[in-house]
Amino acid sequence: MNTEILKIILQLLGGLALFIYGMNFMSDGLQKAAGDKMKSILALLTKNVFIGVLAGAAATAVLQSSGAVTVMVIGFVSAKLMTLKQAISIIMGANIGTCITAQLVAFQIGDYSWAFVIVGFIMYFFLSKYEKIRDFGQAIFAFGILFSGLNIMAAAMEPLAQSEFFSNLMLKVADVPILGIIAGAIMTTIVQSSSASIAVLQNLASTAGPDGVTSLIGLTGAIPILFGTNIGSTTTALLASIGGTVNAKRTAISHTIFNVVGTLIFIWLTAYIADFVTMISPSGHQLDVISRQIANAHLCFNVATTILFLPLINVLAKVVTKLVPGTDEEKTLMETVYLDYNVLEQPFAAIHLATKEISRMAEITSGMIVDTKKAFLANDLEAANNVIETDKVINHLRDMVVKYLSSIFPVETVTEHQSVTISGLMHVVSDVEHIGDDCKDIAGFAIDKITYGYKFSDSAYAEIYQCFDYGSKMVSDSIEALNTGNTLLARHVKEQQEAMEDFEERLRHMHMKRLNTKKCSPEFSVIYTDVIANIRKIGDSCDNIANAVLRDINFKDIGEKE
Repeated sequence: MNTEILKIILQLLGGLALFIYGMNFMSDGLQKAAGDKMKSILALLTKNVFIGVLAGAAATAVLQSSGAVTVMVIGFVSAKLMTLKQAISIIMGANIGTCITAQLVAFQIGDYSWAFVIVGFIMYFFLSKYEKIRDFGQAIFAFGILFSGLNIMAAAMEPLAQSEFFSNLMLKVADVPILGIIAGAIMTTIVQSSSASIAVLQNLASTAGPDGVTSLIGLTGAIPILFGTNIGSTTTALLASIGGTVNAKRTAISHTIFNVVGTLIFIWLTAYIADFVTMISPSGHQLDVISRQIANAHLCFNVATTILFLPLINVLAKVVTKLVPGTDEEKTLMETVYLDYNVLEQPFAAIHLATKEISRMAEITSGMIVDTKKAFLANDLEAANNVIETDKVINHLRDMVVKYLSSIFPVETVTEHQSVTISGLMHVVSDVEHIGDDCKDIAGFAIDKITYGYKFSDSAYAEIYQCFDYGSKMVSDSIEALNTGNTLLARHVKEQQEAMEDFEERLRHMHMKRLNTKKCSPEFSVIYTDVIANIRKIGDSCDNIANAVLRDINFKDIGEKE
């Protein structure tokens, strides 16, 4: 291989690598800088299809990756946190949001790339003790690296454009739209980034051909490649849906159909699109304005496709339902419902899914209290055995949730506040598991009571009954506080716990009175005191959950399903 050709190839690949690294590093910085504000975007995701489009665009603008947003949406669909229609609308918005990178590239600020690198470097390395400044510095530093990569690619393309073989190849691609679509799709599939592919396309189109005056590929030649990059971007979602639920597969396929059908419709209008884009873009020499024209063509295509398909979401949902028939089997209690390792790179989303799984665990323990009460007060042996078996489920789920939360810690985009939240969630999941343990202990007392025929006085039964009611109410309220982030309810749980402690003291005193008057048998005292102590410990765990909510661990739900 000719040394000069090798040098060009290495420059191209090196510039592309630098661009992709800069884009990913910038995405990490933006995501960390946005931090908990990303939860506000999450809150919009399931409002309605129109808000879904806006939320999808906003999330993509921050994450700088429509693929990441699509993977996140697939995770939420798998967890049944959003409907198929809502997921499709968000993906439409993600297609629009991904146009931002192309617009930034079109500003041609490559001459100032090193200024961004220097400013970002100072903010990122020398002001790192200020978290927000450090995160914004990372984004600015990466922004400069991104454009440095573009400059390297541009420098490599100039001598490449003079090659007769390469220029003839570009002419063939420009003359045969299907070749452009295939080229764009293949490149995006390989680099797993439509933004990177479009940036390469913008640089390629801004390079003069052999005549030194006109674009190597031209706008009409660039548009089919642009369409192809949109198709190639769907492979990320398709891969993420493998092994997922039926609706997750439908979501991924709807993304592919949306982009493929949009391409098949608009490819016949390439000349008209080129004319329209030329009209709305700045005028000037072709090589100076074509990058802006490509960015505008990308935006126009994605907006027009969304406008076209938005009223047809129900139709698209029915089509993918026909293509992917069937329903998902209900998961057993032992299986996690919400945890999805594909979304770990977006900690705000992973934390939300972990919180939903913890809430599910808490709901299971709420059912355990009902069975525990039945086992002890009604001498129901089956209910007691159910509690003991369910405790094994809770222990298993606790291990799964802790493992998942631990997997979020190493992710580079985790903020300091998110780290505190993760730690808090680990304590919460332990408290939920402790509630299960306390129920299991009481169920064991119930089995002893049934086995040995222990009987309590009516007043003792009434007190234990009331104690169970207190415990059940505290668990119910703490679960609601956990799900909604309701600090008033969390404070009420703490008040209930104080009342529970006073009540336990009063019950012990009353029991001692009954012992003195021989209304209760001394041999039953241990079971009586242990039962009310375990119910009080359930209250302690609820109090700890309330404390977590009050420590500003925001567990607010994504929103209501449509």
